[in-house]
Amino acid sequence: MHRILLLGSGKIGRMVGPWLASTGDYTVRVMDIDEGSLRHLGQTAARSIDQGRLELVRADATDPRELERALSGCDSVISALSYHHNPLVAEAALKAGVSYFDLTEDVATTRRIREISSSAKPGQVFMPQCGLAPGFVSVAAMELTRGFDKLERVFMRVGALPQFPTNALKYNLTWSTDGLINEYCNPCEAIHRGKRIEVLPLEGLEQFSIDGIRYEAFNTSGGLGTLCETLDGKVNDLNYKTIRYQGHRDYAWFLVNELHLGDQRKLFKELLERAIPITFQDVVVIFCTVSGWRDGQLVQVSDARKIYNDTLLDSEWSAIQITTAAGICTMVDLHYQGRLASRGFACQEQVSLREFLNNRFGRVYASGQEPTSLPSFSGDLS
Repeated sequence: MHRILLLGSGKIGRMVGPWLASTGDYTVRVMDIDEGSLRHLGQTAARSIDQGRLELVRADATDPRELERALSGCDSVISALSYHHNPLVAEAALKAGVSYFDLTEDVATTRRIREISSSAKPGQVFMPQCGLAPGFVSVAAMELTRGFDKLERVFMRVGALPQFPTNALKYNLTWSTDGLINEYCNPCEAIHRGKRIEVLPLEGLEQFSIDGIRYEAFNTSGGLGTLCETLDGKVNDLNYKTIRYQGHRDYAWFLVNELHLGDQRKLFKELLERAIPITFQDVVVIFCTVSGWRDGQLVQVSDARKIYNDTLLDSEWSAIQITTAAGICTMVDLHYQGRLASRGFACQEQVSLREFLNNRFGRVYASGQEPTSLPSFSGDLS
């Protein structure tokens, strides 16, 4: 039995804990300061699993002493906390000798996790960025790069969107507001003409359609994960953009740059959470395309998926909850099965797409493969 400490019982933690415990291979200790959030998770879990495999602990995960006590007897820790808490958690994991997984999209946080992982003990893995983007999208994109003699372009596009948009932003809150603001305000990594560069968020606007629905995409931070490093010197162009309905970027640009909310992130978060409703009726759109040379010909291959909200564990979950939880549960499961690196830092793209989709958690991505029509693009594809 693999013993897991799960930090955070919010939107994603509420699904991760019961899902892992439902397999019978894991016991999960869930730690959160919010008693109401813990109670909600417990009610969700009670519908489908043996409560003996799930322990709820009300404590402050940002207190090093409480965190150290909670880690006692565990094999792995999953952080579903806001990204700025993760270095503290990783340091505690290192000291306790447990493996570490998180959902961060923050580039600086991932660099710090990598530094901490350099002192890992045998069998101790540190794997950040285990969600959707970064996360699964790196697995899918890396799979497409295989078999080329020379790579030209790797483009990754992902969006979590309301099925029924009703406001001017054509958007609803579906995951971490801190993470959303981070994506819209921080510099974005890319490779352009063979050189690693930083580009501005909310720039690089392009338009495309899938199944007759018009979308736009633009630069956002963090979605590439570690692919810039992995493919450095191997590809001419590499970039990641977030998918939204048309018109969203202009409003977001106004909020971030004209109203200067990018410099007042606490206020930005408060405004978004007071004005933009949460929805569980969403769709995750994933599109990766890779072009390069094979046997003297310039060839392009693509991977396109749409994943909708669904019922799992006798509860209704949004598409972003399902895809994010599946991402981190799959990596934890592969570690439990001895399929990841045996020590230190592990990248998403080290896992093959086949292995991911064959996993009991990762298979939710397989059901969303291949919309009826692949995207056709216009605008700035750089």
